[in-house]
Amino acid sequence: MERLLSEAGVDSRRLRHALTLLCDGQWWTLADLVRDSATSRRTVEALLREVRLERSGDRFRVPPADSPAYQDLLAMAPPPADPVAHLLPHYEHALERLAGFVASGPRSRQALDHVAATPETVLRRALLLGARFWLPGARLLCVGDHDLTSLAVKLVHPETDVTVVDIDERILRHIDTQGLGVRTRWADLRLGLPPSALDHDLALTDPPYTPEGIGLFVARALEGLKPDGRVLLAYGASERTPALALKVQGALAELNLVNEAIYPDFNRYDGAEAIGSAADLYVLRPTSRTRPAVAARVERLATAIYTQGPQSVESAAASPVPAGAAEGADLLVGDWPKELPQPRVKLTTWLAKPYAAAVRRVAVAVPPGLEAALPRLLLATRAEHVRAVLAAPPGPLPGFLSEVYATTVAGETVEAARRPQPEDAARAVLRRVLDNAHGRLANTWREALIALAREQDTTLTKNEARALIRQAAPWAEGLTPLEAPLHRLSALPGEVAATVAALTGTLPG
Repeated sequence: MERLLSEAGVDSRRLRHALTLLCDGQWWTLADLVRDSATSRRTVEALLREVRLERSGDRFRVPPADSPAYQDLLAMAPPPADPVAHLLPHYEHALERLAGFVASGPRSRQALDHVAATPETVLRRALLLGARFWLPGARLLCVGDHDLTSLAVKLVHPETDVTVVDIDERILRHIDTQGLGVRTRWADLRLGLPPSALDHDLALTDPPYTPEGIGLFVARALEGLKPDGRVLLAYGASERTPALALKVQGALAELNLVNEAIYPDFNRYDGAEAIGSAADLYVLRPTSRTRPAVAARVERLATAIYTQGPQSVESAAASPVPAGAAEGADLLVGDWPKELPQPRVKLTTWLAKPYAAAVRRVAVAVPPGLEAALPRLLLATRAEHVRAVLAAPPGPLPGFLSEVYATTVAGETVEAARRPQPEDAARAVLRRVLDNAHGRLANTWREALIALAREQDTTLTKNEARALIRQAAPWAEGLTPLEAPLHRLSALPGEVAATVAALTGTLPG
């Protein structure tokens, strides 16, 4: 034991803390000991090999009779104080609700590097935000929110305006289901930040723990900030891998950020035992040189940002797109063989703004791992025909797309032929909204209702149209169809029909 502690030197304090826990008479599982000591699994296992343990199933402890033998080796003082620990007893009801939200929420996805933070961690994030910043009227952007920090903030600071951007449709649906007033936006951050996710005072992110992932998520968070905002970043590395932490901090330094604070081991997780089931919390402040650095970072964007799955850093090679798939296309979107003569546009540009020229046939190359963007890639044009070539066969397409396209799937290729304009009034309004996917959804909807009223020789003011839309779909204000979660777009046909029925005095459906 003395040899192990001596080799650890000044860093032996974490080992001594773990030993203190083992000697306190409680029973421990390996996962709990790793998390409570914020020490990597390998280091804890090395400690366990040096002591005699009493076991009960998968739990263990140092026998109480043996504890006095270790008294001179223990870290009798607790770890550095939690900055918000004194606040936790006042928020037991909020913690109980958060635990329910987490328990009923979607399971982690390995391909997205999900590891769930504990409910206590999520609550402490919300409390720290309120302890460090003035939140009444503030705007917070959660860049990815598998941990449901947005819900914790709304429970503790309901006057805060909170927006979540996430690629996982399940998370967006779960957050909306809670009815706490969090705005949800779909985004694959490799393809851009939603236009409605700008001008925030604060941003919080717990990204994939690769230099590429952290660089991208923090860059997008900075795009969503006001110049004097702050980014709170959760990031952890094993005490055994300081070189990895240095590489990540180098990616942050490239963005010309000031480290205002680092709270060690602030975040605790159910999993991630390789890094001690813990991560530090950084408070980052942009400087006058940050904006240009962010622009340069996203220009050299890499789609491989995760540690696992088809878009892991280790499997970064792109699947080749067969040149024959571009046959008959007037425009190529994404990465295609260089020898093809057609004009082309980046995926990021395709989703950011309408293509200026009119085209009849478009071919889109969808890289591995970006399949979730397919419905938006199809909506982003008014071309008569779109061919999408994926790395693997796609899953079922959402039903609302059938209002715009007749689709066929053959292996990895989706052929989408634009349907003629519908004659039914409600479907015509819906079609106008979906055809204008880069425009503000509520604005297009409003103008379509006003035009319908004019056709029927009635009058509908802008305020009256807004009121109809607000009653049917209060979520619709301020976003485009391209950034709306799929569950919102799937409900849109019925909500549009309700506004048309209210206008015409007919029954929807």
